[in-house]
Amino acid sequence: MEPVLRLTRFTPLALSMFLALVAGLCLPAPWAWPLLILGAGLALIGLYDLRQPLHSVRRNYPIVGRLRWFFEEIRPGIRQYLLEDEHEQTPFSRSQRSLVYARAKNEVSDRAFGTLVDVYRNGYEFIAHSTQPVPVADPAGFRIRIGGDACTQPYSASIFNISAMSFGALSANAIRALNGGAKLGGFAHDTGEGSISPYHREHGGDLIWEIGSGYFGCRTADGAFDPVRFAEQAADPQVKMIELKISQGAKPGRGGILPGEKVTAEIAETRGIPIGKDCLSPARHSAFSTPIEMMEFIGQLRRLSGGKPIGFKLCIGQPWEFMGMVKAMRHTGILPDYIVVDGAEGGTGAAPLEFTDHVGMPMRESLLFVHNTLVGAGLRGKIKVGAAGKIVSAFDIATVMALGADWTNAGRGFMFAIGCIQSLSCHTNRCPAGVATQDAIRQRALVVPDKAERVFNYHRNTMLALSEMIATAGLDHPNRLGPHHLVRRVSLTEIRLFSQLHIFLEEGELLSGASNRDFYSAAWRLARADSFDMMPAGV
Repeated sequence: MEPVLRLTRFTPLALSMFLALVAGLCLPAPWAWPLLILGAGLALIGLYDLRQPLHSVRRNYPIVGRLRWFFEEIRPGIRQYLLEDEHEQTPFSRSQRSLVYARAKNEVSDRAFGTLVDVYRNGYEFIAHSTQPVPVADPAGFRIRIGGDACTQPYSASIFNISAMSFGALSANAIRALNGGAKLGGFAHDTGEGSISPYHREHGGDLIWEIGSGYFGCRTADGAFDPVRFAEQAADPQVKMIELKISQGAKPGRGGILPGEKVTAEIAETRGIPIGKDCLSPARHSAFSTPIEMMEFIGQLRRLSGGKPIGFKLCIGQPWEFMGMVKAMRHTGILPDYIVVDGAEGGTGAAPLEFTDHVGMPMRESLLFVHNTLVGAGLRGKIKVGAAGKIVSAFDIATVMALGADWTNAGRGFMFAIGCIQSLSCHTNRCPAGVATQDAIRQRALVVPDKAERVFNYHRNTMLALSEMIATAGLDHPNRLGPHHLVRRVSLTEIRLFSQLHIFLEEGELLSGASNRDFYSAAWRLARADSFDMMPAGV
């Protein structure tokens, strides 16, 4: 058997060498030259495969062994475009992407002949309609005022905005298109922690300036927070709110580094860092180290910004840490104007597999936890809450608002609107649609005026769909949605309202000390205003 196996494995190499030999003997015939080049080239590749030490498959199967990597390379695309189910989310389903594309292009997204969703599978969700539906409201009124008692420049925000995505992660043309669409539609565009680039300013759309641990755009030479530079940037009328990023859903608890070779002159100017040197985004902030110091820093940002809304974004991890922040709010009397809850399923940023799959709390549980903690601490009415994490449709918006969110942000949904095809190559700088790349030739494919119009269309049509959906439930504004409006199937024979599935705390319940909700009461006892650590045992 061994000689047969050996002949089979080395047949492509032997044929290549034979082809090169025959073609060489037939020279100078014109037809022999292409065959000689082909045979010799394949033979050299095969001989190299035999001697290289890195890949066992290629040593055993010269030439033909390379097909393994070829098919592995094209597998995601073949699976996504030819094999996957309409509702298989990897991470967004074909049905979800098609919905965004249709709405961005102003095409009809209606479906004939009934649903393709299995309404009897566990986890199926729907909104309970009313026998007394109301007229469809004008989606232009779906806005919310953000700004507490200490805020002198409150912002009237749309309930659906563009989530944080930095210039550097996205191309210049992608930033232009997103901000142009935000300007057309009157909604907000979060800058991401990469700060405010010139491309954010071209169209003048409303900005939420996100500040991460690297303090990009408001940092000193050694990476510390620079209050003077912050005040200069925050004074820009285009900046409507400031958002302190504690952690993000894509890689919670982890910093990052932008290699020096990728720090172009544009990125260096935008972030306030040296050209060509590694750009570090630490895992934790240097401006504060305790919950009390964090609230004091938020108060400082509010003063320096001239009274604009100041909030923070986080992906929930250890519950006592967020509860410590809430205790610090009560201790200092300094309240953020808003909190954005980022789910662990969110993230345009590339991250290690373990972080993507197994670090951080999913968005719905995070949102419910934040909402309940604020209610239990008697602060919910003074702080607005936003939610971000795989939101693309009107039903997605309705779901999180029913669980306690005041508004929603979407990142990848708006990326689809500007042409993203979910090639899963965001971290390679080879995005085929020109969205997540700094390659000037690749991003040329993204035509800004056309894609800005699509961003506007996607937002407008999604808001209209939301208006029509809640009207069937007898509601004229999404802020009237409650957990009793949403229903989930929990077994083949049973469905339950969200209000039956989830725990909802009473106002001030945590403060009275009478709470008997094991998870919340136990975590509240562990939380400290003076430290992110747990309360010592026995205290």
